[in-house]
Amino acid sequence: MSQLSTRHLLGIKDLTEEDIQLILSTASDFKEVINRPIKKVPSLRDITIANVFFENSTRTKLSFELAEKRLSADVVNFSSSNSSVKKGESLVDTVNNILSMKVDMVVMRHSSPGAPHFLSRNVDANIVNAGDGTHEHPTQALLDSFSIQEKLGDVAGKKVAIIGDILHSRVALSNIFCLQKLGAEVMVCGPITLLPKYVESLGVKVELDVNKALEWCDVANVLRIQLERQQIKYFPSMREYSLYYGIDKAMLDALDKEIVVMHPGPINRGVELNSDVADSDQSIILNQVENGVAVRMAVLYLLAGAKN
Repeated sequence: MSQLSTRHLLGIKDLTEEDIQLILSTASDFKEVINRPIKKVPSLRDITIANVFFENSTRTKLSFELAEKRLSADVVNFSSSNSSVKKGESLVDTVNNILSMKVDMVVMRHSSPGAPHFLSRNVDANIVNAGDGTHEHPTQALLDSFSIQEKLGDVAGKKVAIIGDILHSRVALSNIFCLQKLGAEVMVCGPITLLPKYVESLGVKVELDVNKALEWCDVANVLRIQLERQQIKYFPSMREYSLYYGIDKAMLDALDKEIVVMHPGPINRGVELNSDVADSDQSIILNQVENGVAVRMAVLYLLAGAKN
């Protein structure tokens, strides 16, 4: 199989295991490309891609833009903060106006869960979900699995603990779906107030003690506390959260094995991770950033092939 089963990337939930494996193997080829002296290939020379971001983003937006330029696509960047959306224009009208300028593909981040799905039913272009509210962030999950595979040789059979603010995290949900489809065991760990009520129905283990989670896992994927999505207080203070759920080097050294530490960024240093962990040999955080470009190149390349 050399083609995706879908013409959009709306969420990991919609991908088959074969789709995921195809994206990861294609990303492996593109990782070679971006480490060459000449980092560009002409694969998407005739494709125009619009990055439509209704929410702030640094890493994801930059990563997609680099991926698009490495593939030689024409790139249009749209930010809602200085657009007609502020004047009351609807989402479909905004995107249709962009498409009428002959855009082939839309990479969209939106604060409303389901916005990319809605768009895919109403406009004629490939849609890539770059994060929709607290729902999914598929390319982050793909690059996380790619990074685990690169570091440990395979995802299947590995034990991955996702630690932190599970309730507000789109990264957590996409990771759970992706890791399970690739044959990993998944545990979530955090304060009970930051675990969704439905989380056990997803087939994951649940742990409230971070030390027990670290003892269990091969990989710790640590998430930041998303204060911007929290309407009420879920724990007494950041200091208290750090006391009970923050990870430092002494905790890792106390384990009878070496685990891999990941983080989708941005890191709140001294809250969920101490600098001695974030910058340690066990951390693959910067590898994740590098791999993000290769994985997004793979997604865009494969979707362009699935256009018809």
